[in-house]
Order: sequence, then structure tokens, then C-alpha cells
Amino acid sequence: MRLATWNVNSIRARVDRVTDWLERADVDVLAMQETKCSDDQFPTMPFVALGYDVVHCGFNQWNGVAIASRVGLDDVKVGFDGQPTWSDKPDVEAAAEARALGATCNGVRVWSLYVPNGRFVGSPHYDYKLEWLAALRDTAHGWLTKDPSAQVALVGDWNIAPTDEDVWSPEFYANSTHVTPPERAAFNAIVDAQFADVVRPFTPGPAVYTYWDYTQLRFPKNRGMRIDFILGSPALAHRVTHAEIVREERKGKAPSDHAPVLVELS
Repeated sequence: MRLATWNVNSIRARVDRVTDWLERADVDVLAMQETKCSDDQFPTMPFVALGYDVVHCGFNQWNGVAIASRVGLDDVKVGFDGQPTWSDKPDVEAAAEARALGATCNGVRVWSLYVPNGRFVGSPHYDYKLEWLAALRDTAHGWLTKDPSAQVALVGDWNIAPTDEDVWSPEFYANSTHVTPPERAAFNAIVDAQFADVVRPFTPGPAVYTYWDYTQLRFPKNRGMRIDFILGSPALAHRVTHAEIVREERKGKAPSDHAPVLVELS
């Protein structure tokens, strides 16, 4: 099975690029993030035309996660247990955002995740990010405690670069989100809960990234960050035979600012 994740940065703007790549890359399951649309706006039919079932969680023009699968799409769940809520408006009640979507695809429990950005260090959104990651860690650890043989893939845009090697310039990002010790500790806590980065062994650094800002020629200069990951439970990690960051998809007309990340499972 070929499983991929991609922050598409607006699915309505990039549906042709996404479906074209799905067909060329022979992908069985694609988790998408930052779809930037509500459920009724999601362009389902191009995926259906290629033989995919699609599930989407989106409430407005922000965030949004989806899973497209041609090998089954069962037991769909919006949000994970304990997922924190958020509101930055005092007159709007806090609610769970469209950041987590789970489904079982051919025996693999796939979670499409769009971790909060954090905005700036010390902001309420930064605290929310850390709370969100801690809750995900606790819930995911519970899944493996209940069933150590579960095949679980936590995939998506984590908005964290776990090591200095995962950014083009540690000095440039000093004191910024994505690289702070608490964020990195939160990411590593999930790894320590037995969810391995199954892509890194096949894509050793340095200077290997998944995201490049649109400005200042960041992509041609390869000034990027590695913030998109596929973390696998032990039972899933043992099945990985190949992984890659599909850098070519960051090129061309109107690309996402992220590249797809792909694994092959035996």
C-alpha cells in the first residue's frame, strides 16, 4: 500500500495538481491538510472519478483535513479524544478546530493531522499548540496500550522541525515557533510513545525539507523546513519498505508550499 500526506494549501485551488499526482504516483491513500474549505465546498468528484472515496472535515476557509482512499475508508472519526478547543474571539465559544480526521484504510488507522501553528512564542495559540500535542500524545499512547499490534499512522503537517538539521538556518529561526525546546519535546514525546518517524531513514539530511515559503526565492535556494511527517506505530513501521519526500511537486505552476511525503508498505 502506498500512503502519502500533503498540506495542499487550499484544495480548491490545487485539486487538479493533487489528483494528477495521485494518478501518476499510484497512491492508495492520501491524507490532506489545510484544505481551506467547508465540507460542502470540497471538490469530491475529481477524486471519485479516479476511484477514491473521500472524507473531509472543514468548517470554514481555515484549516481543514481530508483523507482520500481507494482501499477502504471505514470507522471515520472527526477529532481525537481529548482534542483541545480554541477561540481567539472573546464572544465566540471555544470549539475543536478542523485539525484531526481518522479513518481505517485497508487495516491501517490513518490520522490526517494539522497541528496548530503556534503563531509566536508565548502567545495563547502557542500554549494551545502544546496542549494539543500533549493531548494527541496521551490519546495515541492509549491506542497502543489497548492494542500494541495496532497499525496506526499519524500523518500530516506538524508545524515542528524536531532538530536543527530540519531547518535551513537555526539562527534565522531562533526564538521563533516550530523550533523551540517545548515544541520539540512535545514532538519527541509522541515518538517516545512508540510512533517512529518512518520517513527519515530513507531521506537522510541535512538540507532535506518538506516546506518552503513562497517568498524570497526560498524554494530555489532550498531554504526550507522539514515539518511534514508520517509517524508509525511499531506494527506499521515494520511494514515500511520505502519512503520519500516528493520535492518535484513543489515546482511548477501554482504549487502548494509543501511537498507530499510518501511511504510504501509491504
